[in-house]
Amino acid sequence: MIVPWLRENYNCEVICFCADIGQGEELSGLPDKAKASGASKCIIKDLRDEFAKDYLFPLLRSSAVYERKYLLGTSVARPLIAKYQVKIAQEEGADAVAHGCTGKGNDQVRFEFTYTALDPRLKAIVPWREWSIRSRQDALEYARAHNVPVTVTEKSIYSRDRNLWHLSHEGGLLEDPWMEPEESMYQLSVSPENAPNEAQFVVIDFVRGVPVAIDGQEYGSAAIIETLNIIGGKHGIGRVDLVENRLVGMKSHGVYETPGGTILLAAHRELESITLDRDMLHYKDVAAQRYAELVYNGQWFTPLREALEVFFDKTQQNVTGSVKLKLYKGNVISAGRKSPFSLYREDFATFGQEDVYDQKDAAGFIKLFSLPAKVRAMMDVAGSGQSRYAEPDYSVFKRD
Repeated sequence: MIVPWLRENYNCEVICFCADIGQGEELSGLPDKAKASGASKCIIKDLRDEFAKDYLFPLLRSSAVYERKYLLGTSVARPLIAKYQVKIAQEEGADAVAHGCTGKGNDQVRFEFTYTALDPRLKAIVPWREWSIRSRQDALEYARAHNVPVTVTEKSIYSRDRNLWHLSHEGGLLEDPWMEPEESMYQLSVSPENAPNEAQFVVIDFVRGVPVAIDGQEYGSAAIIETLNIIGGKHGIGRVDLVENRLVGMKSHGVYETPGGTILLAAHRELESITLDRDMLHYKDVAAQRYAELVYNGQWFTPLREALEVFFDKTQQNVTGSVKLKLYKGNVISAGRKSPFSLYREDFATFGQEDVYDQKDAAGFIKLFSLPAKVRAMMDVAGSGQSRYAEPDYSVFKRD
């Protein structure tokens, strides 16, 4: 709908661009549709492998999750799309770029932040902030008036975004957070109730934090995610129902399907549990939260995101090995992990007497570890006769 609107309101030539990042059948017939809508050309770029290799795998290696649940499927894709939009605008000699994001959501920020970071000379035209269309019903009427075919209807009016990593759903019944999502809404996964009654085991191999094989068979960057999407979807893996805090200040209710990403994140965490030392693992969790915020906010092309990437690269140098998972009715259950760089040593962890660990050594460690608490308690006793944490003697209180 933006194509005829731009031609009518800006009297300009319109070049359409679509990034193929794994949305599949949505690309069918797109060039013809673009030209029928008034565009002079339609450029489609297959970015699936670049998306997986340069965006999704760095996200996976960081372990970033936004607000405890969201695996950032839409957020991480926007900078890549906008990057190529700018690139093509430069190649075609365009002086402006446009997007179809509304004025209420996060995506407008992600696109326009990237435009500014990569080429601040380009003007951003945002129809949703200019035109008289104020609802999806208005949009459907405009589409009919301009002979633009759309798949959305008044009956099923979800706003969806699909790519290699996930499928998101917003709008419709989801505008009421009390309403349970209807089963017919889901497209990548079966319900856990209808998943197979028999569990499936999968073994995923990693090299420096990057997944490279499933059950011993090597896959390309995009293919490994596509394969796990099918496997995970069959077992009802990766459904998330989330009320999230948008960057623009309001809350929104969304449902996400991320079957392959959920499996990979679980496997990656299991491998890190045996290959990262305590301080590294704990601090990585802190950095991952900040990284998640940067990705969610569309701040991909920033010095801080690049600096954090260097840190995460360092953490992954020994995250090589295999993880075995059991998939069963929506659950991803760890069934084993191994690595040539494993820090788990049975001879270190045993409760028996071993040369590597003398249990008597613990006494001195505990005394030093608890020394601040001891000094504080000694001061309390010297002053009031007991520790501030002592149980009160309720027997001294009498009833009236």
